[in-house]
Amino acid sequence: MKAYLISDNIDTLAGLHIAGINGTVVHAREEILGALEAAMSDPETVMIIITELAGERVKDKVDEIKLSRKLPLIIEIPDRHGTRKSKDYMMEYIRDSIGLRLEEGDKGEHRER
Repeated sequence: MKAYLISDNIDTLAGLHIAGINGTVVHAREEILGALEAAMSDPETVMIIITELAGERVKDKVDEIKLSRKLPLIIEIPDRHGTRKSKDYMMEYIRDSIGLRLEEGDKGEHRER
Protein backbone atom coordinates (compact mmCIF):
# COMPACT_ATOMS: atom_id res chain seq x y z
CA MET A 1 0.00 0.00 0.00
CA LYS A 2 1.32 3.39 -0.89
CA ALA A 3 0.42 7.04 -1.20
CA TYR A 4 1.01 9.22 -4.26
CA LEU A 5 1.24 13.02 -4.43
CA ILE A 6 -0.14 15.20 -7.21
CA SER A 7 1.25 18.68 -6.65
CA ASP A 8 1.23 22.00 -8.41
CA ASN A 9 4.65 22.93 -6.96
CA ILE A 10 8.05 21.35 -6.44
CA ASP A 11 8.31 22.34 -2.75
CA THR A 12 5.40 20.16 -1.67
CA LEU A 13 6.76 17.29 -3.73
CA ALA A 14 10.21 17.65 -2.15
CA GLY A 15 8.77 17.80 1.37
CA LEU A 16 6.63 14.69 0.98
CA HIS A 17 9.40 12.87 -0.86
CA ILE A 18 11.46 13.16 2.33
CA ALA A 19 8.60 11.34 4.08
CA GLY A 20 8.80 8.56 1.48
CA ILE A 21 5.88 9.65 -0.72
CA ASN A 22 6.49 9.77 -4.46
CA GLY A 23 4.55 11.98 -6.81
CA THR A 24 4.56 14.41 -9.67
CA VAL A 25 4.31 18.13 -10.35
CA VAL A 26 1.59 19.13 -12.80
CA HIS A 27 -0.11 22.39 -13.73
CA ALA A 28 -2.59 22.04 -16.57
CA ARG A 29 -5.95 20.32 -16.10
CA GLU A 30 -5.07 17.60 -18.62
CA GLU A 31 -1.79 16.86 -16.81
CA ILE A 32 -3.60 16.61 -13.47
CA LEU A 33 -6.24 14.28 -14.94
CA GLY A 34 -3.50 12.12 -16.43
CA ALA A 35 -1.68 11.92 -13.10
CA LEU A 36 -4.94 10.97 -11.34
CA GLU A 37 -5.64 8.20 -13.85
CA ALA A 38 -2.08 6.88 -13.59
CA ALA A 39 -2.18 6.84 -9.79
CA MET A 40 -5.58 5.13 -9.76
CA SER A 41 -4.45 2.46 -12.22
CA ASP A 42 -1.79 1.27 -9.75
CA PRO A 43 -3.49 -1.26 -7.43
CA GLU A 44 -0.90 -0.52 -4.72
CA THR A 45 -1.99 3.13 -4.45
CA VAL A 46 -4.50 3.48 -1.64
CA MET A 47 -4.15 7.22 -1.06
CA ILE A 48 -3.76 10.13 -3.47
CA ILE A 49 -2.65 13.39 -1.91
CA ILE A 50 -3.40 16.41 -4.07
CA THR A 51 -2.62 20.06 -3.40
CA GLU A 52 -5.63 22.35 -3.11
CA LEU A 53 -4.76 24.33 -6.24
CA ALA A 54 -4.41 21.19 -8.36
CA GLY A 55 -7.58 19.79 -6.78
CA GLU A 56 -9.53 22.92 -7.68
CA ARG A 57 -8.59 22.50 -11.33
CA VAL A 58 -10.13 19.01 -11.44
CA LYS A 59 -12.78 19.36 -8.73
CA ASP A 60 -15.42 17.62 -10.83
CA LYS A 61 -13.24 14.54 -11.33
CA VAL A 62 -12.10 14.44 -7.69
CA ASP A 63 -15.72 14.63 -6.51
CA GLU A 64 -16.71 11.87 -8.94
CA ILE A 65 -13.93 9.59 -7.66
CA LYS A 66 -14.78 10.28 -4.02
CA LEU A 67 -18.45 9.45 -4.61
CA SER A 68 -17.96 6.35 -6.75
CA ARG A 69 -14.96 4.55 -5.24
CA LYS A 70 -13.79 3.47 -1.81
CA LEU A 71 -10.15 3.49 -2.85
CA PRO A 72 -7.99 5.32 -3.46
CA LEU A 73 -8.70 7.82 -0.73
CA ILE A 74 -8.16 11.35 -2.06
CA ILE A 75 -6.90 13.97 0.37
CA GLU A 76 -6.47 17.65 -0.48
CA ILE A 77 -3.68 19.48 1.33
CA PRO A 78 -2.54 23.10 1.38
CA ASP A 79 0.74 23.97 -0.30
CA ARG A 80 3.62 26.07 1.02
CA HIS A 81 1.48 29.22 0.86
CA GLY A 82 -1.15 27.81 3.23
CA THR A 83 -4.74 26.86 2.69
CA ARG A 84 -6.87 28.39 -0.04
CA LYS A 85 -10.04 27.59 1.90
CA SER A 86 -11.89 30.03 4.14
CA LYS A 87 -11.36 29.87 7.90
CA ASP A 88 -14.92 28.57 8.27
CA TYR A 89 -14.43 25.84 5.69
CA MET A 90 -15.06 22.93 8.05
CA MET A 91 -18.28 24.42 9.41
CA GLU A 92 -19.48 25.11 5.86
CA TYR A 93 -18.57 21.55 4.86
CA ILE A 94 -20.58 20.07 7.74
CA ARG A 95 -23.57 22.27 6.96
CA ASP A 96 -23.48 21.46 3.26
CA SER A 97 -22.92 17.74 3.83
CA ILE A 98 -25.51 16.94 6.45
CA GLY A 99 -27.58 20.07 6.79
CA LEU A 100 -26.51 20.61 10.39
CA ARG A 101 -25.72 24.11 11.50
CA LEU A 102 -23.35 24.48 14.45
CA GLU A 103 -22.72 27.60 16.45
CA GLU A 104 -19.99 28.33 18.91
CA GLY A 105 -20.94 28.23 22.59
CA ASP A 106 -19.63 30.29 25.48
CA LYS A 107 -16.68 27.98 26.17
CA GLY A 108 -15.62 27.44 22.57
CA GLU A 109 -17.82 24.35 22.29
CA HIS A 110 -20.09 23.82 19.34
CA ARG A 111 -23.80 23.35 19.84
CA GLU A 112 -26.46 22.20 17.41
CA ARG A 113 -28.84 24.97 16.47
